Amino acid sequence: MGFIAFLVLGLIAGAIAKAILPGNQGGGWIATLILGVVGALLGGWIGTALFGVGVDQFWDLGSWLLAIGGAIIVLLIWGLITGRRKTQ
Repeated sequence: MGFIAFLVLGLIAGAIAKAILPGNQGGGWIATLILGVVGALLGGWIGTALFGVGVDQFWDLGSWLLAIGGAIIVLLIWGLITGRRKTQ
């Protein structure tokens, strides 16, 4: 998969992960792109390590599921790092 295709996959995976998780994560499309690409990398690494399947093909359902799953994990970790502060 090419670099541009991987960026598009990361952007869409990040947007889907933000839509799946409840709450307001904040961040614009650049933050979504970065979190999605990092999530796609993480998902590909986990998929390769556990199942022997990576993020290889853009139109492969497995690639999308790994990228979205990785983006959800990265988004959860990002929420823990930044901490959602409640104002009273």
